[in-house]
Amino acid sequence: MSPAADLSTIFAALADPTRRAILARLSEGDAPVKDLAEPFALSGPAITKHLKVLERAGLISRSREGQQRPCRLEARALAPAADWLEQYRAMWEEALDRLDAYLKSITPTPSTPTAPSKPRTPRTPRTPRRQGRQGARHGRKK
Repeated sequence: MSPAADLSTIFAALADPTRRAILARLSEGDAPVKDLAEPFALSGPAITKHLKVLERAGLISRSREGQQRPCRLEARALAPAADWLEQYRAMWEEALDRLDAYLKSITPTPSTPTAPSKPRTPRTPRTPRRQGRQGARHGRKK
């Protein structure tokens, strides 16, 4: 498989929130399939499909211990995705640093005096109007 295909496979596996939740659980330690399926309202075959996608992407490995099939997170498999994202993080940091420098260049310095604003006078509350006959004419009850 080419590195680009590996990267696509990894991102496809990470695209599903259920699979991301499974990876988050496995980051705490190995777990049997039964424990991984517990928080989800999914059938056994549906969980197995999710696990197969993660396994094909190299993000998890499964072994057999008696009747259990514990799963393990293979964190090194995330390295290609992290490296790819790192390129863009660096680009955005440089762009934001340039924006920060520009904003500092156009912002007035604190030594520039500004005119004090005129304080507003509070408005007095209005008294409610009485409805009188008008309310009765429009079918309203008093």
